[in-house]
Amino acid sequence: MKRILFVIPNLMHGGAEKVLINLVNNLDENKYDITLQTIFDVGVNKQYLNKNIKYKYVFKKLFRGSTTIFKLFSTKFLYKYLIKDEYDIVISYLEGPTARIISGCPYNSKIVNWIHTEIKDEQQLSLGFRNSDEAKRSYGKFNKIVCVSDTVKQIFLETSGLNGTNMDVLYNTNETEQILEKSKENVDDVVFDKNTINICSVGKITKVKGYDRLVRVHKKLIDEGLNHHIYILGIGEDEDKINKYIEENNLQGTYTLLGFRDNPYKYVEKCDLFVCSSLREGFSTAVTESLIVGTPVVSTLCSGAQELLGYNNEYGLVVENSEEGIYEGIKKLLEDRELLTYYRKKATERGSLFSKEKTVKAVENMIDSL
Repeated sequence: MKRILFVIPNLMHGGAEKVLINLVNNLDENKYDITLQTIFDVGVNKQYLNKNIKYKYVFKKLFRGSTTIFKLFSTKFLYKYLIKDEYDIVISYLEGPTARIISGCPYNSKIVNWIHTEIKDEQQLSLGFRNSDEAKRSYGKFNKIVCVSDTVKQIFLETSGLNGTNMDVLYNTNETEQILEKSKENVDDVVFDKNTINICSVGKITKVKGYDRLVRVHKKLIDEGLNHHIYILGIGEDEDKINKYIEENNLQGTYTLLGFRDNPYKYVEKCDLFVCSSLREGFSTAVTESLIVGTPVVSTLCSGAQELLGYNNEYGLVVENSEEGIYEGIKKLLEDRELLTYYRKKATERGSLFSKEKTVKAVENMIDSL
């Protein structure tokens, strides 16, 4: 039985944290002895970890400046101090600080790193590292680098200068049956107006998710008489800014921040359209989940969008990654109800491609090949 360690900074409400829980919960427990370790023992996703998964952490609470402090120490020192134990395979499930720590593994373990986002320049590459040169050396030590989409892989290759012979593209694991089951639950805290188009999005309310762009697009469409209601499920540092814009422009009745929800699927399933307004994504968990429940998608052109929705918009609408692009995409579907109905059928069809069984098997094949 292979002893495998997965390492991630925390288990807060991000997409990577969520899909890591999905993955470890579904790996074959007869083949793998799995431990999940966080640097900080915080996050809503910890509660969903199966009992057969061993869990450990380094620090009980988050503290400021941890990444800067970690840079003071060598990678080998950090591994011995923070990770300590020996495993057959050690996996950093995020780029950055945990990748630096795992690159210092002093044992004869196979080491793996997951890349979840577009690393477009040396500044991004060096996040969590002393500099970009150290980042390149560290990433070069991994036996396998897993990217969550083809676009993420190509961008990482260009930025890192690595040759890519040890890189795989593996799609995120989603609890498809559970998502479908939860999507059928009743929504009792929102009354969706059947006489308008209800649009939703799920994600952290941060700059990278583009919700400031989305609320401006919303106002423009409302001013043009294209009635619709947008619901955002999530929390984040840009909430106050978005709420201020809503109040200043009298959009309280049509643009609603619902906050974090344990079960976002029941809201997404009951909406007419899902919008991904992100500046960057790796391989959007929220878009994948929307397809699984059969809700049509408009997404900006970011990593994974075309892999999810088709390179010719076969399964959803991929738009230019700009405010104008988001505006044109939503407007097109608000004005063309037949196209919206067509994409609802295609969403369900596409969602089946990302079944739990397929994505878990692909990861197990990668692990077994090491």
